Amino acid sequence: MNSKQNQSEVSRRDFLRVGSLSFVGLSMSERAALSAAQNDRSQKNCILIMMTGGASQLETFDPKPEAPAEIRGPLKAISTSVPGLLVSEAFPQLAQRASQFSLVRSLYHDAAPIHETGYQLLQTGRLSKGALNYPCFGSVISRQFGPRGDAPPFVVLPRLVSSLGVNMYRGQQATFLGEEFAPATTVGESSANGEYEIKIEGESKAIQQQYGKHRFGQLMLQARQLVEHGTRCVIVNLFDDLHQQLTWDCHGTGAGTSGKVYEYRDSLGPAFDKAISTLLDDLSSKDLLDDTLVVATGEFGRTPQINAHGGRDHWPHVWSALVAGGGTPGGQVVGASDARASAPVECPVHASQLTATIYHHLGLNPGSSLAQLNDQELKLVEASPIAELITG
Repeated sequence: MNSKQNQSEVSRRDFLRVGSLSFVGLSMSERAALSAAQNDRSQKNCILIMMTGGASQLETFDPKPEAPAEIRGPLKAISTSVPGLLVSEAFPQLAQRASQFSLVRSLYHDAAPIHETGYQLLQTGRLSKGALNYPCFGSVISRQFGPRGDAPPFVVLPRLVSSLGVNMYRGQQATFLGEEFAPATTVGESSANGEYEIKIEGESKAIQQQYGKHRFGQLMLQARQLVEHGTRCVIVNLFDDLHQQLTWDCHGTGAGTSGKVYEYRDSLGPAFDKAISTLLDDLSSKDLLDDTLVVATGEFGRTPQINAHGGRDHWPHVWSALVAGGGTPGGQVVGASDARASAPVECPVHASQLTATIYHHLGLNPGSSLAQLNDQELKLVEASPIAELITG
């Protein structure tokens, strides 16, 4: 069943839109307070960088140098600018900037260990229920606040994800909110050979070189361009297809996907490290970082033990995220995994809490009403923001 069929299963007449589109039932003082809150948040932005495929916590943000070789893997842990904080050797530039971001090391979910469930939870805060697919936070923000000037309020780069493995909703659409609030994209369907060009215009060769003239760099430079132009929400799919290419979904050679875990050090890591480090520097230099929440994470983690193919398999029980900007504290670690990076042992953070944190930053109470369904109030998300990332 395609997404349009799924949407038609749930009539939009079943939903009552609330929020900025309707002041019915509010007192004059409540209306004034809501308007003031919206104005205060009108400049807030979010860039969610999806490390599509499910990046390994051990080879990125939660290395375990004291673990046995079959657990810690072939990559070394390196020190950062924050005493006692280690990251993978794949990220030397991020290591120098550790005071600028927080690491959440205790993300988890308990749904099926497939890409689609993680994508849904991180971007909608919920799992689909039957034919009911929930809207992406970007579409909700688009509906709530609308565009700034001629900039699209919500963009997915370079396009919606496809071919993740299971034919089901992936959390990046407007669903019952309607196509008016669907994300814009910068490319359409891929060509016959599966390739397309990511175009960068209006930028010097020097800044393009700093980001890196590769997919990760081009996409993150586009994200900065969009935010600077006025886009409120940008989701970057570092990969939009997991087939026939090296991605974060490193199961090992001969295991259905290409790549062993050392590819994080030799290929994926350097490109990501260069691109996101430059993004943080660039946003800061343009006085955009304080208003722009930057989140980088995969849709789940990887198994603690390396498999027979030299890779790691799907593991939703614990993984990590990088969070920067938006007034969030830097140089801190939220939560902790056990000695094998197999489960949270301190401050477990459900994936939907990251969605709630994004809503909070963008100016919406995660517990406020999204819609009414069969006389039941549907909140934006049934989760609270991550307290350690909230200031003020």
